[in-house]
Parts: sequence; structure tokens; C-alpha cells
Amino acid sequence: MPATASKLELKPLGDRVVVEAVEQAQQSAGGVILPDTAKEKPQEGVVIAVGPGRRTDKGDVVPMDLKVDDKVIYSKYSGSEIKLDGKEYLIVSEKDVLAIVKR
Repeated sequence: MPATASKLELKPLGDRVVVEAVEQAQQSAGGVILPDTAKEKPQEGVVIAVGPGRRTDKGDVVPMDLKVDDKVIYSKYSGSEIKLDGKEYLIVSEKDVLAIVKR
């Protein structure tokens, strides 16, 4: 597990991944400070844990395209939010991940 996950004891099943959302900026481009109620739900995060992959009808496992520490963009209203050790995480299906951010 990466350092950001510290003691995260969570192993997603199937084709699911655990994502830690990247916080949105506190200010708008014009310098206006945004209250929490005005912020949009984050769509960018870092993969913390990856499941083994999707199973086919024959029982074969299709490996995941994602790996731990990938920075990703995911669908806005996808996944299940959970809170562990005071941190919020999102468990999403691999199909809900739209892109890997390469920087």
C-alpha cells in the first residue's frame, strides 16, 4: 500500500477500486473563496487499492487496467462513499473510471 493509505485494510472485490478524492481548490479562478456548499463533488482522485478484476462467465479473471497510485478521473455520481480512520474514500467500479491522468 502507498504511504497515503497508511493503515488502510481494505481490499476491493472484483473490478472495483478504492479512490481517495483530490480536494477542489478553495478559491475560484477570480480569487473568490468558495464555501463548502458551493464546491462541486470531486471527480479526480488517487487509486489506493485495486481488486483482482472482473470474472467472465467461464470463471476467468480479466485483469485490471488500473493500479495503485494512478491519478484518475471518475464519473461524478458513481461509487459508494465510505469513511475509514477519519478519511473519506470512494469505492467505484473500473467501468466508472473515465481516464488516467498522466502528468
